[in-house]
Amino acid sequence: MRGKTYRVQLTAEEKKRLEDIVSKGVHPARQVRRARMLLLLNEGEGMGGEPVKVPEQSEIARQCRCNTVVVYTVSKQYVKEGLERVLTRKKRETPPVPAKVTGEIEAKIIALSCSEPPAGYSRWTLRLLEEKSTVELGVELSDSTIWGVLKKNAPEAAPEKMLVHTAEAKRGVCRPYGGCA
Repeated sequence: MRGKTYRVQLTAEEKKRLEDIVSKGVHPARQVRRARMLLLLNEGEGMGGEPVKVPEQSEIARQCRCNTVVVYTVSKQYVKEGLERVLTRKKRETPPVPAKVTGEIEAKIIALSCSEPPAGYSRWTLRLLEEKSTVELGVELSDSTIWGVLKKNAPEAAPEKMLVHTAEAKRGVCRPYGGCA
């Protein structure tokens, strides 16, 4: 147990909203569980005006099938941040992994694939593009990432018969309408 739970005192509107969430089966399980916890943590008045006895953290955790730390966290979150924050997840500000390929890099890869291939090669291969982009752009991209960029932009990208995948020379980079380069 992390500590004593914070005192939760729900308003009539909040209590009604939480009861609706618990009684109607159209909400995510996390939201229903947290609503049930808040209802159990509520320190309001009972039917006759006498104070309601709030169960222990361990009892609430048992009823909601979760850890006592979750009960503590929910009560703390309600007191400090309000009902909305308890019921909804926090939106992520940035993606989990920033994208390696930006519009600028994409444009450079396409321009590179449309240029003349190096001496000794009749066309650009994905491996050649990978090596060249690592040297010129300073960004390490795999051949499959480059293939994805070129496939996404196939109508604007290289003219026909300019690209081929080195691993399977019979297959080229396919266009959205089915034709292969």
